[in-house]
Amino acid sequence: MKKIYENEKLSKYNWFNLGGPAKIFFKPKSTDDLKEFLEEYKKKKYKIHTLGAGSNTLFRDLGFDGIVIKLGNEFSYTSLISKEEIEVGAATLDKKVADFAMKNSLAGFEFLSCIPGSIGGSLSMNSGCYGEDISKIFVSLRAISFDGELKDFKKEDIEFFYRGNNLNKNLIIISAVLKGSPSNVKKIEEKQNIFIEKKRKTQPSQIKTCGSTFKNPSKQKAWELIKISGCSNLKFGGASISEKHNNFFFNDGKATSKDIESLINEVKKRVFDKTGVELDLEIKIIGSK
Repeated sequence: MKKIYENEKLSKYNWFNLGGPAKIFFKPKSTDDLKEFLEEYKKKKYKIHTLGAGSNTLFRDLGFDGIVIKLGNEFSYTSLISKEEIEVGAATLDKKVADFAMKNSLAGFEFLSCIPGSIGGSLSMNSGCYGEDISKIFVSLRAISFDGELKDFKKEDIEFFYRGNNLNKNLIIISAVLKGSPSNVKKIEEKQNIFIEKKRKTQPSQIKTCGSTFKNPSKQKAWELIKISGCSNLKFGGASISEKHNNFFFNDGKATSKDIESLINEVKKRVFDKTGVELDLEIKIIGSK
């Protein structure tokens, strides 16, 4: 029996804990299950949004008048397929991939320990930190189109850039092959711990946030622009800005999605007025206004 839900609350599935319902919410049990669902629903022409860990998504208060697809546990796995390559399910958390690579003496994955998402989402937005990004370890991926057609892509088929790529947006990534380089487990662990400690010191934890709100403009830091523009203490309802890192916006437990979005828009305006820089969102805002 397919896991299809109507009017499912999206607040349960994102780190802000905000958002209204999805018209249809689907959790496929397998690739075949997903393929059958997409083929069945393509005639209805609903909008489709694929949800990963929900670590970079703000769903609006009115919800999403379409289909939200969330890959479940069956799409979360890691498998060593050669001395240097790992096959990973798209729903696998980045941190799990980093730990799996370390156990198998593969370097190059350490930065993933600091990315709070899943591999599918990380590939979609070319996630990275501390000078690394997922395009550097990417080999290939398998995806399924919104029409239910399976497609394979190699590295040379995709152009990656800062926080994105040129893949068609009407695709759902279901798995990927990633490549590291053989190394010493102790060295890998040391590097991973350096990244984790750096993140602990500079980024907030234990708050309802979706990480970096804005992309860093060329040769500038979004948090610095926000700070010098006098936005550090801005609040809208229950939406605030982290004192520890001004590019992290959070829900104090009483916010609405509108509060977060109002804060985002005010910060964009103030930064532009002060610095002339137009900030671009790193988080995704989904749903009806």
